[in-house]
Amino acid sequence: MISSDCEIHLGQQMQDIDRDQWNALAAGSGPFLRYEFLHALEKSGSVHPSTGWQPFHLTVHQQHRIIAAIPLYLKQHSYGEYVFDWSWADAYRRYGRDYYPKLLTAIPFTPSQGSRFLCESPGDREALIHLISQGMRDHVSKSSISSWHILFADQQDSTVLSQTDLIRREGCQYHWHNRGYGHFDDFLDACSSRKRKNLRKERQDIREQGIEFERIEAVSITREIWDIFYRFYQSTYEIRGQQGYLKQTFFESVAQTMPENLFLVMARKNGEYVAGALFFKDQHALYGRYWGCAADYNNLHFETCYYQGIDYCIENRLALFDAGAQGEHKLRRGFEPVPTFSFHWINDPAFRGAIKDFCEEESVYMTEYRQQAEQHLPYRQQSGVVDNKLT
Repeated sequence: MISSDCEIHLGQQMQDIDRDQWNALAAGSGPFLRYEFLHALEKSGSVHPSTGWQPFHLTVHQQHRIIAAIPLYLKQHSYGEYVFDWSWADAYRRYGRDYYPKLLTAIPFTPSQGSRFLCESPGDREALIHLISQGMRDHVSKSSISSWHILFADQQDSTVLSQTDLIRREGCQYHWHNRGYGHFDDFLDACSSRKRKNLRKERQDIREQGIEFERIEAVSITREIWDIFYRFYQSTYEIRGQQGYLKQTFFESVAQTMPENLFLVMARKNGEYVAGALFFKDQHALYGRYWGCAADYNNLHFETCYYQGIDYCIENRLALFDAGAQGEHKLRRGFEPVPTFSFHWINDPAFRGAIKDFCEEESVYMTEYRQQAEQHLPYRQQSGVVDNKLT
């Protein structure tokens, strides 16, 4: 039971929070809410006020213990979020108002759906979400902060948040669902003849180029391999004239502190590494996160980031493969369109009304888009988005 003596603490870094208490709350919430993951972001300097991400975490205390928490950041920009609100910021600017700083509840640089409210007691979850939501709205209204945003909330959180005055926004991602396949060919057999032929051709093309793959669990990743992978990772940003968000020490830290949750797939040609992809995992799902390559090889991205991941899910009976944000090209490779949800509290009433209208109109479009996107799936019998449990 939540008592009247609950206290909300704001503005903390991960180092200010007890690791064991945080992880007890985050148990079963996936790898990205683990203390080790969030702390590595801060310790490495990937998340820091100088990068526009100031840790501002919230915890709820009752009788000297943490009974609830949310990751929280004070943002000076909208980079690294994957729910785009640049047009909102521009509207503020045109009216001579400041959109930044804003407060953000999300996993930095990680567009993966999951719980955003960590609660000790499942029975108190709804009440705690309402308590935190009201506390955040009060904080925003009394400060110079324009807004509070919750990104990629899971269905459980979304159901509760939809009962509040926060604005709901819908998006779309593409996930692969394991329907109990015993082998990659079983997945292909579920596809139409023409689509199955195209998928096999892409995999055969990789073999004909003489490219082989090596799966390296975190405990076996050497400093030399991290150096190589990090060069690949940076290359994906250098093409656009940018630098990667994450420091190499972040990758090395999570490999040491949570090795059971990640592995590398490295591609070799003529004995040399030419590409790599870093995957995270838990007992339920696989998460494709970061990739890069030394040169442009035909179909190498699809094999490294998608087909190798599908192979892993089938081998390890993982129900879901979340391969990251965006990418309509995933559709014809079996990744189904699924809705994503974010929630937004805009302090200014006029802007709040305008943004609510925008999100409601966008929601209609997104529903239509997902229905149309399903028509491009490769499966013989398409039934739309399915439950992500093994059958």
